[in-house]
Amino acid sequence: MESFQLFEKCGICEEEKEEGIHLYNLFLCRECEHNIIHTEPREEKYKYYLHKLKNIKESKLYS
Repeated sequence: MESFQLFEKCGICEEEKEEGIHLYNLFLCRECEHNIIHTEPREEKYKYYLHKLKNIKESKLYS
């Protein structure tokens, strides 16, 4: 049986990664998730992450 890897593009670093999480429609790789969690609001990277996270769109549930 042939196996394959499923890669997704991270919404922060924009690299193809195998592992991560989904926040609504945005995929975050493990490294970016870790970096976001450990970034203080006073750091310059914090603004960068906020800008990137604005791409999250809550999906609509149609019934």
